[in-house]
Amino acid sequence: MKELIDAAVFRDIILCASAALEQNRQLINELNVFPVPDGDTGTNMSLTMGAAAAEMKKRDFPTLTAAADSAASAMLRGARGNSGVITSLLFRGFSKALAGKTDAEAADLAKALQMG
Repeated sequence: MKELIDAAVFRDIILCASAALEQNRQLINELNVFPVPDGDTGTNMSLTMGAAAAEMKKRDFPTLTAAADSAASAMLRGARGNSGVITSLLFRGFSKALAGKTDAEAADLAKALQMG
């Protein structure tokens, strides 16, 4: 069991999250009924996370900070719709909390989630 998350683990997390969102895209779309039932939340979140996954596949990252910053930047550039922008902002806060980190332990992740 991993006790620390480093850049490689973070990369795997982003890739798995992207795959899970794509696999469940339609289910998430069907949940989207308020305030406007436009049915694209899952699609937009999947496309946004997919932008980060594409960036993670391009190279290895020397630090957790570099990986988190790259993912957040890719999500902002690839954000689709309101749900995509919100997802990108969540990860922007996450990356800010991990600034200067080579790896992260549970307390660091808790802080990152709060900032997100």
